[in-house]
Amino acid sequence: MNIDDIKFDEKGLVPAIVQDARSKAVLTLAYMNEESLKKTLELKETVFYSRSRQELWHKGETSGNTQSVTDLRYDCDQDALLVEVVPAGPACHKGNYSCFSDSLMKEESVVEENRYQILDKLQEVLAERKSTLPEGSYTAQLFQEGVDRIAKKIGEEAGEVIIAAKNDDPEEMALESADLLFHLLLLLTDRNVPLDNVLSVLERRHS
Repeated sequence: MNIDDIKFDEKGLVPAIVQDARSKAVLTLAYMNEESLKKTLELKETVFYSRSRQELWHKGETSGNTQSVTDLRYDCDQDALLVEVVPAGPACHKGNYSCFSDSLMKEESVVEENRYQILDKLQEVLAERKSTLPEGSYTAQLFQEGVDRIAKKIGEEAGEVIIAAKNDDPEEMALESADLLFHLLLLLTDRNVPLDNVLSVLERRHS
């Protein structure tokens, strides 16, 4: 990338769309001038230009919610930037994961901090079930029956996903895929393998 290729507007600014490199969620829209862009490339953290304060703004310098830059691209017209980051905290000054939390298409505001948060919640619940084995719990029963039973369930659910795909049934495929993911998480919990380990393997393979 060459900064000379960027087309700054008449005020010397260019819009910067900030995206979570992991979830691909759009976190915020900010602006950069040439100096802040150079600082961003130098620090590998987002540095913007505040139009209201008319000064450089190093994201997270005071709050600690920095954004580590993994990639920085420009569009085909060379007048907009896409900044992929790994955030250390909320992007929004209101404490939300993303600044884009309200919808014009839905009646209620979207205030979800992370669209993959359900995976974290499921891991917590499964770990709790494995520890306490509450009576009447489906997951506790599977933990007690052992790895062979859990593995068999994964095979069954994988078969259901294949059937739904062959039947070209998107709704059924979503339902069966949810079952498959749930039982995979259950097996990982049973074998004491954190989901983060799986994600790390995917990241290494991708890079």
